[in-house]
Amino acid sequence: MVRTPTLSFDRGTLILHPPPRGKIWVEFATWDDRVEKFRIPAIHYRPLVEALQAEGTNFIDEAKAFAPLQLIPSVEMEPYLHQSEALMAWKLAGRRGVVVLPTAAGKTYLAQLAMQATPRSTLIVVPTLDLMHQWYAQLVAAFPDVEVGLLGGGSRDRTPILVATYDSAAINAEALGNGYALLIFDECHHLPTEFYRVIAEYAIAPYRLGLSATPDRSDGKHTDLNHLIGLVVYRKTAEELAGLALAQHEIIPIKVKLSQLERDRYTELIKIRNDFLKTEKISLGSLEGWQRFVQMSARSPGGRRAMLAHREAREIALGTDGKLRVLGNLIAEHYPERTLIFTADNATVYRISQEFLIPAITHQTPVKERHEILTRFREGEYKSLVASHVLNEGVDVPAASIAIILSGTGSQREFIQRLGRILRKGNDNNKRAVLYEVVAENTSEEGTSERRRGVDRKNEPIRVTGETPVSQEIGKNKKKKKGNLKVVPSKPIYEVNHQSGYLAAESPESWGENPTEKYSIQNPKSKIQNPNVTKRVAESPAKWGDDNSEAPED
Repeated sequence: MVRTPTLSFDRGTLILHPPPRGKIWVEFATWDDRVEKFRIPAIHYRPLVEALQAEGTNFIDEAKAFAPLQLIPSVEMEPYLHQSEALMAWKLAGRRGVVVLPTAAGKTYLAQLAMQATPRSTLIVVPTLDLMHQWYAQLVAAFPDVEVGLLGGGSRDRTPILVATYDSAAINAEALGNGYALLIFDECHHLPTEFYRVIAEYAIAPYRLGLSATPDRSDGKHTDLNHLIGLVVYRKTAEELAGLALAQHEIIPIKVKLSQLERDRYTELIKIRNDFLKTEKISLGSLEGWQRFVQMSARSPGGRRAMLAHREAREIALGTDGKLRVLGNLIAEHYPERTLIFTADNATVYRISQEFLIPAITHQTPVKERHEILTRFREGEYKSLVASHVLNEGVDVPAASIAIILSGTGSQREFIQRLGRILRKGNDNNKRAVLYEVVAENTSEEGTSERRRGVDRKNEPIRVTGETPVSQEIGKNKKKKKGNLKVVPSKPIYEVNHQSGYLAAESPESWGENPTEKYSIQNPKSKIQNPNVTKRVAESPAKWGDDNSEAPED
């Protein structure tokens, strides 16, 4: 008598035994001599089950350990139009895919809407402990009747809704793999690394949502998100949402001149570096060129001298005294508005903190002290705050309306994240945010600034000249500032990608939707609909762990 095949979960993989009839499952399986059974990567759980169902193969599914949930929100808010559109696009794509929205556009609430529309046990993965606690607080408030747990920072919960850091989720990936039907990856650009990708690869979750403001990676591995989570299903820019979900904003570049002493020293140091690069035929225009420079700097005294010269020249450009004079004028101009100051290094952070008596946050700041500083800043007791990189991700400061970038990397992601820190409206619908970018003129900082803003140097409009005499005039009066500081229209950093061909990986009936109705959003001009959508029934509610007779409503 032929036994019914059983599908089971085994430490991040699936075992299908005995082998079923038919051939369609073979493309997923690999024979494992150690156990003398066919083994399948866990990430292929959904397509495997769909294939077996399509072929009419009976099997026993012992792999899934997730369950349906009753997710009744304590407070329901009317979503923004872009949130409704993004949710619908994700559902039309089979509840798999990446949503690209600028920082402060409400990605957390979008995830909450996705959870309500897919009421199953859910794992949320975030990059930092701060973000983990923020997600936890919001989910506990949103779903008070469901147990929410933490994995990371000393917590090791096993709950229907679990918030974990990437580090902890990766370490426990084999144990977590079959317990959650929905995976939500916040800041999903972190996922495609050799260490973190196992979170997605060892999981059988049929539903996956990635959230990011900038999913692209310099190493090109962002294309792996197509396999690990799904394609980009929705994308909006900060410019498109300005005045709607986000505050109106402007970006004002300011250039400062080096002092004559700084200029002479900078020129001398750059010549030392460039002479070495020319001798060794090294170009710093690529990652490979920089890596070769680092390697060669360790092989000879000349290389060491060139690297030290490069570092000292960079320190001069990043920390010129002219920048601090401009900073003082900008702080005085905008007082008492809450202001965030960003630099590229901790040494400048501490220097600003000491000279201007401004609270500082770095990676060295203890957790309790960081929490106290942020709390006082939100409440208005502190009007300014200076940091390097720790505020780039996961800090919600809606009261801040001014950001000053004194230095940074060439990463567009970092620039977008820093801009996003001041774009949240809070309770002020008329909020107007301003970001100042202070750059040392005629230094390598200019190229760095152009890269992070996505500016074509040939077509760039006239910028602000922040010479010391002009900089000292900033703050005397509004009219004079407007005459000296020219607002440079910022080129859109995000590109709109209008996806087509969404794949409905399950029948709308299984989620309580009417397939005869067109998917339309409140604004008739912003409908998401595609006449070429391919509909394929991948499950009934019972197949993915819903044993309720009544299908959940979206």
